[in-house]
Amino acid sequence: MILPHIAFGQREYTRAINSAITGLQRSRGRKLEFFKKYNFAQTQVRSTTMKLTPSPTAILNSLCKEFLSVNVSAILYLMNYEKYGRSTASAQYFLQLAGYLGIPVIAWNADNSGLERRASQSSLQLQLAPSLEHQTAAMLSILERYKWHQFSIVTSQIAGHDDFVQAVRERILDMQDVFKFTILNAVLVTKPSDLSELVNSESRVVLLYCTRDEALRILAAAADYKITGENYVWVAAQSVIENRQPLSQFPVGMLGVHFDTSMTSLVNEIATAVKVYAYGVEDFVNDPRNEKLSLNTQLSCEGAGDSRWKVGDRFFKYLRNVSVEGDPGKPNTEFTADGVLKAAELKIMNLRPGVSKQLIWEEIGVWKSWEREGLDIKDIVWPGGSHTPPQGVPEKFHMRITFLEEPPYINVAPPDPITGKCSINRGVLCRFAADSDMSGLDVTQAHRNASYYQCCSGFCIDLLEKFSEELGFTYELVRVEDGKWGTLENGKWNGLIADLINRKTDMVMTSLMINSDREAVVDFTVPFMESGIAIVVAKRTGIISPTAFLEPFDTASWMLVGFVAIQASAFTIFLFEWLSPSGFDMKVAPSTNHRFSLFRTYWLVWAVLFQAAVHVDCPKGFTARFMTNVWAMFAVVFLAIYTANLAAFMITREEFHEFSGIDDHRLAKPFSHKPMYKFGTIPSGHTDSTLKKYFREMHAYMKRHNRSVVSEGIEAVLSGELDAFIYDGTVLDYLVSQDEDCRLLTVGSWYAMTGYGLAFQRNSKYVRMFNQRLLDFRENGDLERLRRYWMTGSCKPGKQERKSSDPLALEQFLSAFLLLMSGILLAAVLLLLEHLYFKYVRHHLARTDRGGCCALISLSMGKSLTFRGAVYEAQDMYRNNRYRGRNPQSQHPGGHRAFSGGGRTCGCSYCEGLHNLWATRRELEACRLRIRHLEKQMEAHGIRPLPPPPPQSLPSLLPLPGSSPGNRRYMNDEDALRTRDMTRNHVTSTEYCGQLYRPCRTEIAEMETVL
Repeated sequence: MILPHIAFGQREYTRAINSAITGLQRSRGRKLEFFKKYNFAQTQVRSTTMKLTPSPTAILNSLCKEFLSVNVSAILYLMNYEKYGRSTASAQYFLQLAGYLGIPVIAWNADNSGLERRASQSSLQLQLAPSLEHQTAAMLSILERYKWHQFSIVTSQIAGHDDFVQAVRERILDMQDVFKFTILNAVLVTKPSDLSELVNSESRVVLLYCTRDEALRILAAAADYKITGENYVWVAAQSVIENRQPLSQFPVGMLGVHFDTSMTSLVNEIATAVKVYAYGVEDFVNDPRNEKLSLNTQLSCEGAGDSRWKVGDRFFKYLRNVSVEGDPGKPNTEFTADGVLKAAELKIMNLRPGVSKQLIWEEIGVWKSWEREGLDIKDIVWPGGSHTPPQGVPEKFHMRITFLEEPPYINVAPPDPITGKCSINRGVLCRFAADSDMSGLDVTQAHRNASYYQCCSGFCIDLLEKFSEELGFTYELVRVEDGKWGTLENGKWNGLIADLINRKTDMVMTSLMINSDREAVVDFTVPFMESGIAIVVAKRTGIISPTAFLEPFDTASWMLVGFVAIQASAFTIFLFEWLSPSGFDMKVAPSTNHRFSLFRTYWLVWAVLFQAAVHVDCPKGFTARFMTNVWAMFAVVFLAIYTANLAAFMITREEFHEFSGIDDHRLAKPFSHKPMYKFGTIPSGHTDSTLKKYFREMHAYMKRHNRSVVSEGIEAVLSGELDAFIYDGTVLDYLVSQDEDCRLLTVGSWYAMTGYGLAFQRNSKYVRMFNQRLLDFRENGDLERLRRYWMTGSCKPGKQERKSSDPLALEQFLSAFLLLMSGILLAAVLLLLEHLYFKYVRHHLARTDRGGCCALISLSMGKSLTFRGAVYEAQDMYRNNRYRGRNPQSQHPGGHRAFSGGGRTCGCSYCEGLHNLWATRRELEACRLRIRHLEKQMEAHGIRPLPPPPPQSLPSLLPLPGSSPGNRRYMNDEDALRTRDMTRNHVTSTEYCGQLYRPCRTEIAEMETVL
């Protein structure tokens, strides 16, 4: 242990060491196990004292002879010297030597802020005293409490001055989300004239880091420069305050941060240092990985032992990770990865007159790093003896500011006619009357007159208020007398630029574009908003696209649904039905009463897809029905997606002039397009001068369509008087967002990109300070917040809601009629194909389709290819009209019979059917004669056919299947009305006759039965 050399101090040191070790052995808290392995008593603590400024040789001899010779495993270095000169250098030298040897150091030195951080990063050092980072954090917390955003730093060449500046910058970065600081100046004082940099600075708060003697000279020079007056606050570090003995030359009201460096405080820290060492040894010994490691260094300066303790780095990690219990109400003593104390407490000091009128450093508060609101301050005597804190900014000054209104940058509204004031949301008063009109007027009465004063608000007004608050100035807003922006006409400037040139105003603040011509005569700040020349047009109501019902999905999606999903589902359902045992069972010919086919599968698929309420035939097979349900689920999802997106496309399409930009040939060469477009701008502005300079033909043409103010140009576009209006892009974007009918929009790319800036007279002293604030506002997001508040928005839907109830015109749902007409045309084509099939294709297909395969494709096609199908259709007609035949009164609305004798025509479809059946009977008689002729030919060849049934039984009776010859039952009219097998195309009947060798008679008998 190394302690400061003072008279009669060794006794206090020995008592503190004995008390600390005894406390460890008798502690009621943590029991230390390493006492069982190591002998740790007062004799194991080797203490020595060091003078204020020892020589390097003395330091080296002390380290070699007094420490290495007894195998020390750690050095406790406690010093309260604060000379920050040779003593600090010697301490730095000692700590570096210890680090080189690999011996951990537990330090508490009052001048630790002067130690070079870069040099000590590789050392094995733990610092118990508050660090330089703690001091800077406490100093900045004072600035945050009183809302001092900007300050300067003044340092001498004291050891660690670079680290002080760096620590301040790092702390500012850590606090940037909570509080915004700005370092205006960082002055390294080597001679008094270096402080002249602060004279012209806006800084009124100064952080001082130097020794007390250097502070005396710096503050004396500051007083000569008059920067220690009532409005200046100096905040000093620990190195300036030292042992709290002030100098009379220090200005009243100084603030500072301080920690106790007295001998009493140093003696109290001995116990903490011993505990840190003991807890580190305890953790090292109890770790099983260290069983073979020893805490004996075995180092020597004579070359006999190791030059560096190999276990030192490992032991240092255990020391760094200890947690020593602190005083009640305070956190435990712990360290960061850099060996710096985690929690520290600093006193806030104020230099004020004492009881005897002498200046004293009085404690006015405490800063605690472990508390969120770590600063607690009592009453302060401020510079100049004031009891109110200074503003921390320069004294107020007055400015005359000229403007020209343009929403949203500057909006105008009349003031209250009674009070003559502006409400909170209407901004500030701005004068519209000329200087000559204001002479002899009562200002109070003029405020109530809207022709003299208006209320100004907007983006620029809010920005001006921030400038006024930050820079501390008052202002008067005056409108430019000629109402022009400022262009060069006939060699003379007009408008806003002329007022600056003629020194009638200090600053111009509005949406004033920066260009090269203006920059040649006035000074601009950095741009606070980027802009360019844009074009605004109005939307014209169009019609809904005829193909709007197809637009919810792209072409690939429709192709996927129509040619993949539908086809695959239909073929899959039909295939499963054909393969299913309860379905077709892989038979070519459909079974009895199985009304299903491929075409009916398509009908089912389309009906399910569009959820149509039509009659469909369902498959019989379980697998096919399951596949139908899967398709139904797909249809639900498809329809949900389609209908949800259809509304977005079934809206009225709006048309507008889509210009590509100012250089669009329809605008740049207006006479090349017939009819010519009508467009204009505002004369005597940036847009007008730019077009005059680069687009002479366009500028000459559009003069006849120019408008005096932007609002007139917008109204002309909405009413159709103008096809387009050309002006500043940000202004047009704002007006588009405020359009109630949502009819306006900007088109094309912006031209001649530039920005809006604040304009000042040439070589104005205000440019620099406003530039600095603008950069700060941009960096901290204030400009972006103002832009979002004033520039963004959406068109108001008030009138749109009223128009939404208007009746729809035909062209607004033309797509529905287009779909209907397309369906009618397609149906006509299908009808033509149907006629062609019956006329040309059916006869050829009937000769080739012997197995009934066509019935699998379509039941109607299968029936149309067979004679039996025609018979069954006649049976259905007979069955459907049988009841009507028995009740002739119901066959005509008038109650008369449908037909009568005497050759009179019949008036219903039933009679027409009877007429057709009688015609068929005559054809059957001809067939019967042909059959008899064929029978005679068969007998001539030796084939004798069976005798035919009695003639009287042919019209009404037919033998039924399964009846024996002796007990034969015949088919009557009721049997003919039973449900038939509608799908079979066999010429030979197996349903009612088992005699396969009499096919023709069976068919003829069935027809006679129907007749």
